[in-house]
Amino acid sequence: MSLRARLLAALSYVLFLAILALLVPLVVSVRDRVDAEVRSESLNAAEILAATASDAAPSGLPALTRRAAARLRGRVIVVDAAGRLVADSAGSGTRGDDYRTRPEIAATLRGEGPVQEERPSETLGRRILATAVPIVREGRRTGAVRVTQSVDAVHSAVNRATIGLALIGGVVLLLGLGAGALIAGQVARPLRRLDEVAGRVAGGDLAARAPVEGSAEQQRLARTFNEMTERLGRLLEGQREFVADASHQLRTPLAGMRLRIEEAQATTTDPDAREELTGALEEVDRLSAMVSELLLLSQSGEADAPAEPLDLAAAARRAADRWAGAAAAHQATVEARDGIPGPRAHGARADLDRILDVLVENALAYGPDGQQIVLAAGRGTIEVLDQGPGVPPDEAEAVFERFHRGRSGRQGPPGTGLGLPIARELSRRWGGDVRIEGGEHGGARAVVTLPLAGS
Repeated sequence: MSLRARLLAALSYVLFLAILALLVPLVVSVRDRVDAEVRSESLNAAEILAATASDAAPSGLPALTRRAAARLRGRVIVVDAAGRLVADSAGSGTRGDDYRTRPEIAATLRGEGPVQEERPSETLGRRILATAVPIVREGRRTGAVRVTQSVDAVHSAVNRATIGLALIGGVVLLLGLGAGALIAGQVARPLRRLDEVAGRVAGGDLAARAPVEGSAEQQRLARTFNEMTERLGRLLEGQREFVADASHQLRTPLAGMRLRIEEAQATTTDPDAREELTGALEEVDRLSAMVSELLLLSQSGEADAPAEPLDLAAAARRAADRWAGAAAAHQATVEARDGIPGPRAHGARADLDRILDVLVENALAYGPDGQQIVLAAGRGTIEVLDQGPGVPPDEAEAVFERFHRGRSGRQGPPGTGLGLPIARELSRRWGGDVRIEGGEHGGARAVVTLPLAGS
């Protein structure tokens, strides 16, 4: 999960808990308040109607009950002192019907005062809120007013208030998440750009610098990273200059040594001396080759060659053509074998040619005369197969260490021990690798891998 996603998730969690902690008590309070208001409104309306009915003519009571019922969204009835129906807002009752069995009316007529309770209604088949208030005239109870409302209607009012509060909480959550996404983006953006610049530096672009932006801590990190990159660039540049200068300076005395040894070899007639001088010439040549390869190795980590899509099959054919003459001197053959056509690889053509040259040269140097060397191109790979002594499994990695030649190398012709390290460094420059394995029928199997173009 990205930093931005983590920050947004944490903010969402905190916002949700905060809204929940505020909303739950508020919803409970609102539910209680709405319920209390509904009960209070019913009681007040019943009391007003009872006061009005005490002075009103019986013929005017139906109109009064209908108006009150419309306002309260319920049913309003008026009964006399005997509990018989006088007026009904619903019009479903008949004047004179007996309502003494209704508990709230019976309690009110007994003088227990206003009554308000929830109870099941056998007639309606659901729970109702019943409010009964006595009608008092000249100090005597002459009847009662009853208001009945469906509890479902009361709950519907409460639920509407609850849904309204939940919607407000949802809007607050969405607004908070929007602001959180903006803040998280501002926090993560400098780190993302720093990561991009670090990737460019890792790819060899030591001139890349991170923008100094964001919070004070992020700005300090960017400045520290830029200082580190600049210092690293200076160190690598100094190392390259040292190796280059040393290589150039060593070539002159090496050339002088070779001339002196050749002159001494030409003037002496002692066979033993001539043999020693010939060995000295070979060591001078080996030292010259080592100086050249050290210079190449010091530059192998720098991606100065232009990258391009590479046709691996074409690279294998070029290598076979370049080494055909050298192979003929060993009565050997170098063959390029095309595999299944695949996508092009990503890298530098000069680097790939140098890698294949190292591998084919080793195959010729340490393999038997008359062998067949095969270069097989595949999907992002080129295999170099030879019929030489191979590399023991315990030395498969050691041969890529600088100056390490292995048991097979020490038994063969002299070398510098830098060819394979150079090949691996050149391949890793582009995100690839070189490894050596045992072949299927003896010999060695060197595998070059490169990333596919566009990946």
